Amino acid sequence: MKRIGFDNEKYLQTQSKAIMERIKSFNNKLYLEFGGKILYDYHASRVLPGYDPNVKIKLLQNLKDQVEIILCIYAGHIEKRKMRADFGITYDADALRIIEELKSYGLEVSAVVITRFEGQAPAEIFKRKLERRNIRVYTHSYTKGYPTDIDLVVSEQGYGANDFIPTNKPLVVVIGPGPGSGKLATCLSQLYHEYKRGNIAGYAKFETFPIWDLPLKHPVNIAYEAATADLGDYNLIDPYHLQSYGVTAVNYNRDVETFPILKRILEKITGKDSVYCSPTDMGVNRCSVGIIDDEVAQEAAKQEIIRRYFRYKCEYMLGLVDKKTIERVELLMEELNLKPEDRTVVIPARKASEEARNKGKGNKGVYCGAAIELPDGRIVTGKNSPLMHAASSLILNAVKILAEIPDQIHLLSPSVIESIARFKQDITNSKSVSLNLEETLIALSISAATNPSAQYAMEKLKALKNCEVHLTHIPTPGDEAGLRKIGVNLTSDAIFSQEFSF
Repeated sequence: MKRIGFDNEKYLQTQSKAIMERIKSFNNKLYLEFGGKILYDYHASRVLPGYDPNVKIKLLQNLKDQVEIILCIYAGHIEKRKMRADFGITYDADALRIIEELKSYGLEVSAVVITRFEGQAPAEIFKRKLERRNIRVYTHSYTKGYPTDIDLVVSEQGYGANDFIPTNKPLVVVIGPGPGSGKLATCLSQLYHEYKRGNIAGYAKFETFPIWDLPLKHPVNIAYEAATADLGDYNLIDPYHLQSYGVTAVNYNRDVETFPILKRILEKITGKDSVYCSPTDMGVNRCSVGIIDDEVAQEAAKQEIIRRYFRYKCEYMLGLVDKKTIERVELLMEELNLKPEDRTVVIPARKASEEARNKGKGNKGVYCGAAIELPDGRIVTGKNSPLMHAASSLILNAVKILAEIPDQIHLLSPSVIESIARFKQDITNSKSVSLNLEETLIALSISAATNPSAQYAMEKLKALKNCEVHLTHIPTPGDEAGLRKIGVNLTSDAIFSQEFSF
C-alpha cells in the first residue's frame, strides 16, 4: 500500500483563500494565469502521493460563482499537430477535450483565443469547428514590439490590436493545453483593454511547480527541472524576492528573466508602480501546505526523476529530443545519487528478457521482458513469445495473480487468439501474429463473455492503475496504447523492438 504524502482538503482551503484575497486586492477583478495542466495533472500526483490529479477542478468548483474561463491555444501548435505525450493526442484535440470535461464539472469555457495567429489553414479549420459548437473564438496576432519596445507593446498597435474579450466574473482563469499557449499575452492584452475602459484589474499566476517555499534542491523541485529538461528550464533562487524581503524563494529561470519586462509592462498599463517586487510575488501557489509527509514526497520525486530519465533516453532514440536534454537529466540524477536501477521494476524486467533469451536459444527474434509492481509491492514479470508481446503476458500474469487464478488456467480462448492471428496475417499482412497488449485486452474482453475466469481477471485491470511498469524495449504503438488505457506509470529501455517472430 502506497503511503500518502499530500492532503488535498488542506491544500484546497488554503489555496482558495489565497486566490480570494488576491481578487480583493485588485478591486475584485483578477486575471489568473493557470500554469501546468488544469486536468489530469499526473506529474503532480506522482511526485506528491495523494495529490488529486483534478484538484484544480475542485478548486474552481469551490470558486464557481466567482470564476469564468478563457482557453488559449497557439496557432503554431495546431499547424504542427503538437502532441500531448501522456494522452497521445494533439493540442487542438486536447483543447476540445478540456472544454467538454470542464462542462461535465459544471464549468464553462466562455471563450477560446487562438494566439499568434497568422491565417494558418489548420487554425482556421479549428476556429470554425469551435464556432459551430457555439463557442466564442478570438484570434490574437503576435504582439508588435514585444519584448523590447514597451511603448509599442502597450499601445493600440500592440495589445490594443487584439479584440477585447468581455468577461463578467471577478476571477478570469486563463488556461491552455500546454506550455507556450499564449496565456500571459492574453492576460496582459485583457488588462490593457480593461484600463482603457477605466476598469481596475490585476494579474497573478498559479503555477504548482517549482514550489517556491521548498528548498532549491528539494527532490520535488528537482523533479520539475527533470520534467522540463527538454525546454532547458532550471530552478534558481529568486534574486528580486531575496533583495526585497530577505526571504529565500525558488522560481524558475524564465519567470526570473522576464520579470523586469513584465513589471514594466504592468506599470505602463496601469500607470502606477507595480504591486509586485518579484516574480514570486505574482504567484498564488500554496502547494507546500498540502505536504503532510516530506519523506514520502522526496522519495516519490526521486522516482519521477528516474522515470523522466528513461523517457528522455527513448525520445532521444526516436529523434524527439537532443543530447543536451539527456545530459541535463543525467546531471539531476547525479545530484541525488540516483541510478536507473533504483526503479524497482527495472532489474526484474531485464532478468525476464534474459530468461526469454536463454529459453529461446537457437531461435531468431527480439527477446523482451517486462515487470510490474503490484499495489501490495509484489513484482510480476512477463516475456514475449510467438503468441504475445511481453506487455501482453505481463498484464495477463498480473491480473491472474490478483484474481488468484492458477497459472495453468488459460484466460484467452484459443479460437479468439487464432481469429486475431489470422486477421493480422491474412488481412493486414502483418509479419508477426504475436498479440500486442491492445489486441490482448480485446481478446480478454471477448473471452470474458464465456469464461468466468477471464471475466474475473478483467475486473482486476482497474487495480493496476498507477502501478509501475518497465519494458526492456521501446513499446510498440499497440502496447503503449494498451498500457496508457490501463493507466500505469511506464518506462522502457531505449532499445527498439520489432514485431516478434521466431
